[in-house]
Amino acid sequence: QVQLTESGGTSLQPGGSLRLSCTASGMTASIRCMGWFRQAPGKEREEREGVASILKGGPAYYKKGMRGHFIISQDNTKDTVYLEITNVKPEDTGMYYCVADRGRCKVIEGNLDQDYWGQGTQVTVSS
Repeated sequence: QVQLTESGGTSLQPGGSLRLSCTASGMTASIRCMGWFRQAPGKEREEREGVASILKGGPAYYKKGMRGHFIISQDNTKDTVYLEITNVKPEDTGMYYCVADRGRCKVIEGNLDQDYWGQGTQVTVSS
């Protein structure tokens, strides 16, 4: 089993930046890919949007149009993946969920069938 612990969610004003963290624990050697989904307010779980993913020691993938606004990175020595959100906008408000998969994630394709999910961390953007 793998446990995912997210942190870094906060309330901030438009134009700011923040970095979310997700640390995996347990049988982390089985993980090949980690990524992030977000769920906007009022949306159902099935409407979670895949933002970005990164292969362990490999490349990053972003949903179309999100590269640059979101920056995903990893520290394999800490089994941690980060999601930096730059120039935040009100539409970035939502719960951000970290995922880990023993396969290739397919996060940006919106595949919700991930092996492991975190509990989520809330990001609120308002002026």
